Amino acid sequence: MLHLRIVLFFLKYKGLNIRNLSFESDKILSSLSEKNRAYFLSFTQALFFKKGKLIFYQEGIPTGVFLVNSGKAKIYKTGAYGKDQIFYLYKKGDLFGYHSLLCNENYEESCEAIEDCEILFINKYDFNLLLTKIPQIQSLIIQNISHEFGVLVNTITILAQKNLRERLALYLVILNERYQEEDRSRTQIVLPREDLANIIGTTRESLGRLLKEFREDRLIKIDKRAIEVINLKKVQKIANVE
Repeated sequence: MLHLRIVLFFLKYKGLNIRNLSFESDKILSSLSEKNRAYFLSFTQALFFKKGKLIFYQEGIPTGVFLVNSGKAKIYKTGAYGKDQIFYLYKKGDLFGYHSLLCNENYEESCEAIEDCEILFINKYDFNLLLTKIPQIQSLIIQNISHEFGVLVNTITILAQKNLRERLALYLVILNERYQEEDRSRTQIVLPREDLANIIGTTRESLGRLLKEFREDRLIKIDKRAIEVINLKKVQKIANVE
């Protein structure tokens, strides 16, 4: 309880660092030496998922770990009344699916491709072998799991403490970073409105009204489903994020 109060204090009185809302699961592989990274990748099998296809599902049995090679995927949990809560969007370089595998439990959440994806898969037997062959992976995963716990604490706090306008601004900043690509001068967030509403914890109708306000305030541009943040500094100020 004391830890949560401290988190609430800093979220209220200090700008939230964007790093504290990123799983940074791309750092697991990128932190390895070139030799160990190549060895790790030699165990992968390329799988292709069309947009809307499940990569794994809630209550399913883990069979291995996944690495995004292209595209994006959402991780979410379906509640008792059939409503989804999206926790995170994975992009190229992110390693995921190891939590349930390591604790030998069924998946607590589902993962779905929101774009056509190429996913590199490592089965659980090879992954366990890699944990022994490359001991650094174990420490990197433990470190990342600890960091992810902090991200989830921050996410829960944001949904509870920030108003809807602040939440939308904050997640536009986060998604702007998630959708950035080095070979493109413009960043467009292409996400179904239902998914964006689930991320920020509101209805699609309320989201639509707020997006209209942001567009009229010249904070964003909207082209069909694509959202482009055109005044990032003002959006960051609304979100109180560094």
